[in-house]
Amino acid sequence: MKTVFVDTSGFYACLDRTDPFHPQALAAFERAEQEGWTLITTNYVTHETWALVQRRLGWEAVKAFLNDLLPRCSIQWVDENMYQAVAARCQRARERRFSLTDAISLEWMARRQIT
Repeated sequence: MKTVFVDTSGFYACLDRTDPFHPQALAAFERAEQEGWTLITTNYVTHETWALVQRRLGWEAVKAFLNDLLPRCSIQWVDENMYQAVAARCQRARERRFSLTDAISLEWMARRQIT
């Protein structure tokens, strides 16, 4: 079975019909359902997506995220040890365009060998 990590950009593209990747994102979610993929995300991505969707698209889109998209995913909770390690790495790197959520997502996938 295929395991796919879903990030904020994938969720957002599904919800925003003006996003240039909207058709591809919808097709990916449909394919995942048809082929029985395991969709995974983290609590950090959930938080980031909720905030972005609420700010840009409003509460109806948040409802669609919470009721239609998120239930298709297994939400993995980031523990304190991972948070501490990744936060320290981010502070050392001081990358302006690389968020803590991005770093945690990549670390989470690397530990589980998801590419």
